[in-house]
Amino acid sequence: MNTSQDKVTDLKRAISKYVAQGSHISIGGFTVNRNPMAAVYEIIRQAITDLHLYAHSNGQGVDELIGAGCVGKLEIAYGGNGRFAPTCIRFQQAAQDGAILIEDYSNYQMTLRFLAGAMGVPFLPTRSSLGTDITDRWGFSEELRKDDPKLPDDKLVIMENPFGNWLDTSKVVLVPAINPDVTIIHVQKCDRQGTLRMEGLTFSDIEQAKSAKYLIVTCEELVDTSELREYPDQNQIPFFHVDAVVHVPFGAYPTACYRYYDYDPIYLNEYAEYAKDDTRFKDYLNRFIYGTSNHRELLDLIGQKRLKSIAADPRTGYASGLDRR
Repeated sequence: MNTSQDKVTDLKRAISKYVAQGSHISIGGFTVNRNPMAAVYEIIRQAITDLHLYAHSNGQGVDELIGAGCVGKLEIAYGGNGRFAPTCIRFQQAAQDGAILIEDYSNYQMTLRFLAGAMGVPFLPTRSSLGTDITDRWGFSEELRKDDPKLPDDKLVIMENPFGNWLDTSKVVLVPAINPDVTIIHVQKCDRQGTLRMEGLTFSDIEQAKSAKYLIVTCEELVDTSELREYPDQNQIPFFHVDAVVHVPFGAYPTACYRYYDYDPIYLNEYAEYAKDDTRFKDYLNRFIYGTSNHRELLDLIGQKRLKSIAADPRTGYASGLDRR
């Protein structure tokens, strides 16, 4: 492999190359933290539909993709925006209307599934979900599973512990690996080859990144390789996992990116009001997504004053004095 390969591209090209109708995709981030929102908005602008979406415990990214009609099937542990929407609003509406198929797992199970995909094994065992409805309620039928070669035959399998009742465990749950066509994550720093660094909590992004066939990385800063080599122990993903690098400052907005900016409570509160009404949500899409040709234009619509209000304090990594109500 050519270690000097330059993988930097623009977002439109990255999305059109790796994300297609019906793709199985995964997006990183956790609730209102480090969602790859610039990429999410570009998927919506390109009207890519029938996506099979995997997420650990995502919030804004999942909700907007579902609200825009891009998602046909979803596998997830939790979808919420904290106090702004304890359950994501368009996600909840789609679930109640039967507009998408949803299969739910525990948080730990989703992490294990991505880890299995990253390890190249077909499943991993756990005790998580024993005694709950997760083991009994399937979102995808056996017929659907047989028709889709990218889906396992079973949601999960409960089996006897092959080592007997060792460690007081008589049964284990086997959860199937996830290997998305493409994973999209947003990070703080990346070089042109694709070596990247996440600061703060990494959530399940590392496992998601390594489990995918292709990986798109959007970043706050495009840095020289020498900077990342100074402290290589702080880098999580090496370049050979990455297929596209896109420099997008504020690429997680309106969610937070630790040490760069906080989430925008004004945007998230206003979004919640838009999302509660079908007509108003269409107005939201027309104004903020379809009405802008890229993420820079969306940020211009928000304005520098708002963006400065969520700038992270260098000491804490979060915005100080931010009214989060």
